[in-house]
Amino acid sequence: MIKILFVDDHEMVRIGVSAYLSAQSDMEVIAEADDGTVAVEKALQLKPDIILMDLVMKEMDGIEATKRIMQAWPEAKIIIVTSFLDDEKVYPALEAGATSYLLKTSPANKIADAIRSTYQGESILEPEVTGKIMNRMRSGQERVLHDDLTKRELEILMLIAEGKTNQEIADELFIALKTVKVHVSNILGKLEVQDRTQAVVYAFQNGLVEHKK
Repeated sequence: MIKILFVDDHEMVRIGVSAYLSAQSDMEVIAEADDGTVAVEKALQLKPDIILMDLVMKEMDGIEATKRIMQAWPEAKIIIVTSFLDDEKVYPALEAGATSYLLKTSPANKIADAIRSTYQGESILEPEVTGKIMNRMRSGQERVLHDDLTKRELEILMLIAEGKTNQEIADELFIALKTVKVHVSNILGKLEVQDRTQAVVYAFQNGLVEHKK
């Protein structure tokens, strides 16, 4: 029996997919989570055979959750199930340690088959994801940490480099202070630094401040 942890912030999605998977003779959804923080806790507590991981969630996204699970439990097998195929989601998710990458539009039987294959040690990727990986390999370009920053995160990093506080950044960009804090946390994680000062040092060392207007 393949024991599954299903992580998704949409309740109806969890209900529908969990019902289908639990109806399979060789599968059991042993737990669910609606955000990354709970996903990490349940994954490390229950040690499921497969983790189905959504990417975009409120408290902690699937990329960060995947990273934390893999750091604490390298044997985990995580399947990303998402609606996103953009580079800033695909590459960080795979680099965080996800084994397989599927779209939510995939037929339920395809997701079930991917679970079985991933459980057996295979990596199942959407054709578009495979194409992206092949293109990167052909390009021969070495990625750097800041390649994973979104446009908004890069913008906030520049403002941090200017010495602005979180509140000043929020006021300038007309966004909530809580949103700024989330972005700053993501920036530190993606650049693999411990604090804002190290992030600024990284920005200068890598010439990112040249993006400043």
